[in-house]
Amino acid sequence: MRVMIVEDDRSLARGMEASMSAAGFALDCVFSGEEAIDVLTTEPYNLVILDLGLPGMDGLEVLGCLRRREMQTPVLILTARDAVNDRIAGLDCGADDYLTKPFHPRELASRVRALIRRSQGTADPVLRIGALTLDRSTRTVELNGTTIDLRRRELAVLETLMGRPGKVVTRECLIAEVFNFADAVAPNALDVYVSRLRRKLMPDGPAIRTIRGLGYMLEGE
Repeated sequence: MRVMIVEDDRSLARGMEASMSAAGFALDCVFSGEEAIDVLTTEPYNLVILDLGLPGMDGLEVLGCLRRREMQTPVLILTARDAVNDRIAGLDCGADDYLTKPFHPRELASRVRALIRRSQGTADPVLRIGALTLDRSTRTVELNGTTIDLRRRELAVLETLMGRPGKVVTRECLIAEVFNFADAVAPNALDVYVSRLRRKLMPDGPAIRTIRGLGYMLEGE
């Protein structure tokens, strides 16, 4: 799941980036409203974490611009604890949820996961295909009741494929979900993660098929 953080406090932004990356998200940080608009018009994201107190183009202006352009990406706004009017204004402008500073990293990750599930129309945090389960709340994967140890990007690939069982997921889509735009992605990087996943899912897990020239497909039940 790919998330953008829009926060001018670089220390806070990097702290959120570290904690959210550890929770299994692919994170990009930008530090101004103008930069956020530029990136969001060209790059796909599952969710935006938006600080309202940005210098220059503030968070409400960014949010209004996104909604006027009919961008439906879920937005979680960050506000000061006493900024009740800002929270109300943000929700009225189209924000999906808010979090007041200071907040616990685990609460941030939990709210982000819930918003993404809601936007995808899936209230159940657990994805299931046959004997394979992926709990998006705990970031754990089990096959026949046994936990499988997956690295962060392996988990991101599997989560994307499990969200669309029996459907082709393009290489471009997987790369966008797994890597940050600042990452130097080697031509075979995605193939390496898919190869590792295949080995870890054998012999009882669903097969990951290569659809030549397009991408990959996780076979459904």
